[in-house]
Amino acid sequence: MSFSTAVGTVFKKYFIGGLLIVVPLIITYLVLKALFEALDGLLQPLIHKLAGFYIPGLGVITTLVLIIVAGIFTHNLVGRKIYNLWERLLVHVPLIRPIYSASKSLLESTTASKSGSFQEVVLVEYPRAGSYAIGFVANRLLVEIDGSLRQCASVFIPSPPTPFAGPSVILPLEQVQLLDISVEQALKFIVSGGVVAPSAMKRKGLLVWNKPVEVSREAG
Repeated sequence: MSFSTAVGTVFKKYFIGGLLIVVPLIITYLVLKALFEALDGLLQPLIHKLAGFYIPGLGVITTLVLIIVAGIFTHNLVGRKIYNLWERLLVHVPLIRPIYSASKSLLESTTASKSGSFQEVVLVEYPRAGSYAIGFVANRLLVEIDGSLRQCASVFIPSPPTPFAGPSVILPLEQVQLLDISVEQALKFIVSGGVVAPSAMKRKGLLVWNKPVEVSREAG
């Protein structure tokens, strides 16, 4: 092996090793920096106006404190009643209602463990035949297709790098395949752009209709 070849081999070896260490750190830093600046910018202008001075990070701390205080406030009887009243007012404002209701439902679905949250990971053909995407079952519903009611599922397909954005598609149940992976594994796959993936994504079968029998009989 020539000297130049040996140097090139060593360079590639250590350069790639360095990339694997440095690049994830840079990406993590940039994401956290963007999140920090976004949170800090929410209240920092108001704090600066009231206090007359600027402290980096004070907006983030204030925002986090307000979130915790809001959580404590709504966990007592009086706070819960005030929150429910305020929410009822919000959902009656035409421009605010769709944004507020949709964002709240999506956040609850991706963070809660109750029955209404995303618990079923599925594989669907999207955005075209022969191309597949991972999604979460948001709901089962009857949809009229070609003159007859069909048992369908609304599937939320998150887009990387954030799992809170993406399209929702309605598909007949026979076109929705359940995957034998956890929600956490699916989220890691999506957020990483497919880099972090389970060793195998095995099919559990087609999605089934689990609504009451009297409702499912209406389907064609």
